[in-house]
Amino acid sequence: MLRSFYDRVIALAEHPKALWWLALVSFVESSFFPIPPDALLIPMVLAKPSRAWTIAAVCTVASVTGGFLGYAIGYYFFETWGHSIIEFYGLQQGFASFQEQFNKYGLEIILIKGLTPIPYKIVTIASGAAHFDLLTFGVASLVTRGARFFAVAGLLRLFGQPIREFIEKRLTLVTTAFVVVLIGGFVALRYL
Repeated sequence: MLRSFYDRVIALAEHPKALWWLALVSFVESSFFPIPPDALLIPMVLAKPSRAWTIAAVCTVASVTGGFLGYAIGYYFFETWGHSIIEFYGLQQGFASFQEQFNKYGLEIILIKGLTPIPYKIVTIASGAAHFDLLTFGVASLVTRGARFFAVAGLLRLFGQPIREFIEKRLTLVTTAFVVVLIGGFVALRYL
């Protein structure tokens, strides 16, 4: 079933209204959809490198906007819809621990998890369930999602097809390296 969804999303990248499809996928992925927007972002940037920044901007704005839907699901409907989404991903056991950590380190979690391949919907739903400050959530989401999508678009624009293969094979490594650099920056700012 997941493979079928993935194949459909890839086919959307070649559609004349691909930018609209990217916005839709980015929006719903932040709250419940299982396929990340990278599945459209990558082939779209490779097809039209000159539009990389526009593609990344649409992806970012739609993802952050969809994040507010995920937040609302966690805030208002966690016991019904939110819990069902967490169960769908098989994360029930880890979610309680995640939520406890979220209450202590919410901003840091949004900034770090928003950059990783961990489903962002988990972060958005947890933010709402924890009643995390909405403005802080929005700004942190914009920073983290923008950094992720603009980094991918920039690398693809600069390096093209070889970087696509590298990212797809080593997405976790690339994301982890970026997170380490980001955390290092925060540590340096705090202690210098």
